[in-house]
Amino acid sequence: MAALGGKVVTNYDYDPIQAIWNPASINPAMDNQLSMNYTNYIGDVNYGTAAYAYLWDRRTQVIHAGITYVNYGKFDGYDEVGNSTNSFSGSEVAVSFGHARNIAFTNFHVGVNVKLISSKLEQYSSIGGAVDIGVMYVYEDWDLNISGVARNIGSQFKPYHEQYEPLPFELLFGISQTLENIPIRWHFTLENMQIWNVAFSNPARDQTDLEGNVTHEKINFLSNAFRHTIVGIELFPESGFNLRLGYNFRRGEELRILEKRALAGLSAGFSIKLNSLRLSYSYAKYSTAASSSFFGLNIDLQ
Repeated sequence: MAALGGKVVTNYDYDPIQAIWNPASINPAMDNQLSMNYTNYIGDVNYGTAAYAYLWDRRTQVIHAGITYVNYGKFDGYDEVGNSTNSFSGSEVAVSFGHARNIAFTNFHVGVNVKLISSKLEQYSSIGGAVDIGVMYVYEDWDLNISGVARNIGSQFKPYHEQYEPLPFELLFGISQTLENIPIRWHFTLENMQIWNVAFSNPARDQTDLEGNVTHEKINFLSNAFRHTIVGIELFPESGFNLRLGYNFRRGEELRILEKRALAGLSAGFSIKLNSLRLSYSYAKYSTAASSSFFGLNIDLQ
């Protein structure tokens, strides 16, 4: 997903990590597959996921378990007058359990994840719960997948202090297809569909005329539409070696430096299969000053 722009909800294959984002993708091909991913994120933030799926009735009943963690590293502590105190850290963990079913006599699949979320920052901690609901249409004749996902439907059970805060609810829509007779699969994703106006006027793009009048950047329909859009392609998607390339329009627009090529928003990666192991690597460019490498390992335990 990192290589394909950051968010993909239409993969329907062996990788159980996909089900952390879209529970409707849980399927028998994930049976006894273990996946782990790790990245040293911006500012020494450590981020990772792990997932496992098991086919428990020898036919179609697959149960899925996943974990996502973030460690924000060490912070220097100070009191209210600026005196140094002890250092502290912050971290978050989400544990999920999911299941999906095919709607009888149709090409639709429906899945649900149930998640328990824990967060800790210095002496403060919070606990919450959420569910993800996904629907996927798989049309095998055209190798076409269409999916919609509602993520993080839930609330805090225990606030950090006294104020309860909302969870980051998100609606996603995606479509992908493998081209006929060409080993390419394209991906198209719309993120943050629960709110349309995600664009903002960038003060760095203000224009001042000779009389000192300031004209702010205008945000129109297309500006918002592109900021919801992520595109990606896979070359040799079903082989033992494949290449991936993605572009996140919102990331590219908001993090690029004016009048300079910074490649913000671009991402790329590859995976290679070695017997029962599949190794993956992705590189995502955020700005001139920030990028991340993602490492993945999939183990077939059959």
